[in-house]
Amino acid sequence: MVLKNSVIKRTIFELLKKHLSAKEISLIVGARQVGKTTLMRMLDDMLRSRGERTVWLNLDVESDRIFFDSQESLVKKLMLEFGKHTGYVFIDEIQRKENAGLFLKGLYDMGLPYKFIVSGSGSLELKEKIHESLLGRKRVFEMTPVSFGEFVNFKTENRYEGRLDEFFKIEKTHTEKFLQEYMQFGGYPRVITEDESREKERVINEIFESYIERDISYLLHVERIDAFRGLIKIFAEQTGNMVHYTELSSTLGISLPTIKNYIAYAEKTFVIRRAYPYFRNTRKEITKSPLIYFNDIGLRNYARGIFGRTLSSNDGGFLFQNFIANELRHIGTQSSGGDTRFWRSKDGAEVDIIAELDGEIIPIEVKYKNITTPSVERSMRSFIRKYAPQKALVVHLGDEGKMKINDTTVQFIPFTKLYTLFHYTSPSPSASGTPRQ
Repeated sequence: MVLKNSVIKRTIFELLKKHLSAKEISLIVGARQVGKTTLMRMLDDMLRSRGERTVWLNLDVESDRIFFDSQESLVKKLMLEFGKHTGYVFIDEIQRKENAGLFLKGLYDMGLPYKFIVSGSGSLELKEKIHESLLGRKRVFEMTPVSFGEFVNFKTENRYEGRLDEFFKIEKTHTEKFLQEYMQFGGYPRVITEDESREKERVINEIFESYIERDISYLLHVERIDAFRGLIKIFAEQTGNMVHYTELSSTLGISLPTIKNYIAYAEKTFVIRRAYPYFRNTRKEITKSPLIYFNDIGLRNYARGIFGRTLSSNDGGFLFQNFIANELRHIGTQSSGGDTRFWRSKDGAEVDIIAELDGEIIPIEVKYKNITTPSVERSMRSFIRKYAPQKALVVHLGDEGKMKINDTTVQFIPFTKLYTLFHYTSPSPSASGTPRQ
């Protein structure tokens, strides 16, 4: 049985620890309930245990908000707490502050002897104005839902931390069980730490309703909440399929510009992300319509109405592709600042994922099944013929295999092999928290 107060160890914690000595503001962003406050509390506890001085302020707390009426008010509060000493200032829910970017910029430019660690949920303010105002003054750490590796470490009480590749290789039955649980319920920490399915569903419902009420309605002032909910449901039903804006506009009865705005809102609040096509020849390949992935597959299942249920082979196939795309972001196989891409040509050839590693393009096919006899389908052969990559991957549920097509080595690997195959790469900027300007 998992204790509800157990802490899930996050890889981003070590990255933030290293950045505590940097002058820049540490800005932690991410969806609601992914663990930002818990992470900051852990950093606060660690600093206090070292004898450091810290102050905690939360803009969701009315008594704390008065210190944000002006920069002068906050500075007076910090001087009261720290005196002439240095200190660490934790500010939670910064999206509540109007013109938060300019406010923080002014504080930073005062040259105060304090280190600021700031967090906030997704909003246009966080994703645009703060970045612009704090250029050169902050590093952004985007916190995602719990990755599969973090999930397995938690479920095994961290006994195999740093040795998960060995665990996956030896404990195949447990690995399959963990995969099924993760693909049914997703990676929100509060969902993971609940034991009962009924309680997990109650939590995911609370997370989704809070997101709609606070981020979408309150922060972004979306009026057609019904249409926004409908959009999320459609995306959940069409995970891994291409987005057709005109069709969405017609289905939901809202204008094309509004559809595009709503998609941008869903992306900027860290619920979905768009995967764009990889191309070199714009005349022959489809270049305009993206795919939609959910940043948490549990939330996707909830919107789809199948949260916690056993997955069908068809639905599981799309979800497994979403899962692999998410894990690739976690382990950093994308190019700097890049994201998951895909390839589809007008003659119907398609490759699920195009990753880039150290300048090398790697096409990846994702199969939610155990492939016993390695074979390469027409679409992958078409990509190999066109681009001649050194390596191509087929990620599946079975064992390893290998074959050669011209000068391209095609590797058939179990999904767990991804973690060792790309282990030496640093985490990507938008996935597990690598700081970026």
